[in-house]
Amino acid sequence: MLNETPALAPDGQPFRLLTLRNSAGMVVTLMDWGATLLSARIPLSDGSVREALLGCTSPEQYPEQSAFLGASVGRYANRIADSRYSYAGETVSLLPSQGENQLHGGPDGFDKRRWQVVNQNDCQVLFALTSEDGDQGFPGRLCATAQYRLTEDNRISITYRAAVDKPCPVNLTNHVYFNLDGDATDVRNHKLQILADDYLPVDEGGIPREGLKSVVGTSFDFRHAKTIASAFLADDDQRKVKGYDHAFLLQARGDARPPCAHLWSQDEKLQMKVYTCAPALQFYSGNYLGGTPSRGPDAYADWQGLALESEFLPDSPNHPEWPQPDCILRPGEEYVSLTEYQFIPA
Repeated sequence: MLNETPALAPDGQPFRLLTLRNSAGMVVTLMDWGATLLSARIPLSDGSVREALLGCTSPEQYPEQSAFLGASVGRYANRIADSRYSYAGETVSLLPSQGENQLHGGPDGFDKRRWQVVNQNDCQVLFALTSEDGDQGFPGRLCATAQYRLTEDNRISITYRAAVDKPCPVNLTNHVYFNLDGDATDVRNHKLQILADDYLPVDEGGIPREGLKSVVGTSFDFRHAKTIASAFLADDDQRKVKGYDHAFLLQARGDARPPCAHLWSQDEKLQMKVYTCAPALQFYSGNYLGGTPSRGPDAYADWQGLALESEFLPDSPNHPEWPQPDCILRPGEEYVSLTEYQFIPA
């Protein structure tokens, strides 16, 4: 079902809102601006309904916030150091969007665009976007699609696809934030498991300056489920960025069949499983959420939502030695990235 509101997007046209439903009673809301996930409401076994995603009161607030709430980000999610990379002996300069670095595709990334609604029904919607040669400094024309499906077993299934006419790094993801308590609570009281043996340390700007590091014996060991707060800010790698904001190289190595992460609400009434074919998962504990508009009268505070973003490791265009597929998409190839978030009431 397609709804429209009188509120206007930055391009002067109305936002288009879309609703997906399944027979289990789960309801997901999206909009075309940024191909954004707005809401996911899940019926619990006690008869109540719980909102699992962070969001704003109205569509027009989304372009005003800087947390990328629920948005599709690209061409390159996460950071590229010094807003440049080298390919085939040439240096490519990009537009910076976080200090001297580029974050989430540049100052006018895919989260700030209107995506075309190609088709939609009660259980899926397909968005499309074209990015022209030179957009945010990236070479070549890129055509992307984002398909969202709501399955009968309560999965939000997201498939990004892209093709280019010049070699270009491509790394698309959704920047949705979760709080499975369904309220403005401290998400550090959630329990989390990430099936990863290595993580990528970063400096204060979120840029990796050294290689992957084993999670063994560190606060980054989530191979067995633990409360996020149990080792929060326990070491320098966390303290540099006010918590967790790090990529984990997944054990699954591109196999989307087994879950790569599990998340539990504090009251354990709702669980979420994450599946992805991407090589890495960026765990962000919402360290700088403070001041972001919420659905209530008060803005979100730090640590009231967390993101689990499926992607290549940050700054991959400058690190071809890392043990993951090549992040450079070439003409004639298709970029495909599948991620699913499955919600399981207790």
